Amino acid sequence: MQSRSTHAPIPRQRPERRTPEPDRRERPTTPGHTLPPAGPGPGEPGWPPMGRRQAALLAVTLAGYLLVLAGVLLNTELVDLDWSVRLLRPYERWPRLEPLLDTWVVAGQRGPSAIAAFCWLGWRARRLGRLRPLLVMGIALLLLNVTVGAVKIVTGRLGPHYAQYVGSPELFSGGTIFPSGHTANAVVTWGVLAYLAVRWRRTGALIAAATACSIGLTTVYLGTHWVTDVLAGWAAGLLVLLSLPLLEPLVATAEQRLHRRFARRHLPC
Repeated sequence: MQSRSTHAPIPRQRPERRTPEPDRRERPTTPGHTLPPAGPGPGEPGWPPMGRRQAALLAVTLAGYLLVLAGVLLNTELVDLDWSVRLLRPYERWPRLEPLLDTWVVAGQRGPSAIAAFCWLGWRARRLGRLRPLLVMGIALLLLNVTVGAVKIVTGRLGPHYAQYVGSPELFSGGTIFPSGHTANAVVTWGVLAYLAVRWRRTGALIAAATACSIGLTTVYLGTHWVTDVLAGWAAGLLVLLSLPLLEPLVATAEQRLHRRFARRHLPC
């Protein structure tokens, strides 16, 4: 007799669930140390990517900067304008304004303005739990010092109080007056505060513009800068501000790297 073989159903094996392997490039962080988002956060919006208007404004500002530089190097009518204002001596014609303006010009000095700005940005960075405000200001000031400092060294222009020959642009004489560092620093420092503002950005931009304009005119009144120094300083500072949207990826990368480094120090042993 043939035995009947029972065909038992073969149980189906469930596919094994494979847990995704962690990316070796991503290093784990401790709880409470999540990486900051790339770019501005929801509570701290930045400017959008550079559009056509901003690119056009950047090009126009650069062209104006180069025209002022060429006008000084070629000893054009701009140098005549410098000397006409220098010989006018505003600080002697209106001496009552000198004590007030001599104090106000401190708002454009690198040290006092940077300390005040970093104090506020440090408080804001602590409140947001992010380093972006400090990094934006630091990169902006670094870019400003490199670009303006290079032009100062190359031109070597003397200031109005140290001028030797009437009608001369006073170039290549060992000075460090062109472009105006006071003016450019005022544009960048107070302009970055407006750039990082959330609710009062337009108001902050107007205040920053008024501050930068008044600082530049004050240096002309005091006789510490030529008119062309101030014009170049405005352009140099505005070029840095207009370049900030292009530097946002650099700021985001630096912020994430610093965050990872700080997180490693807090890893449990």
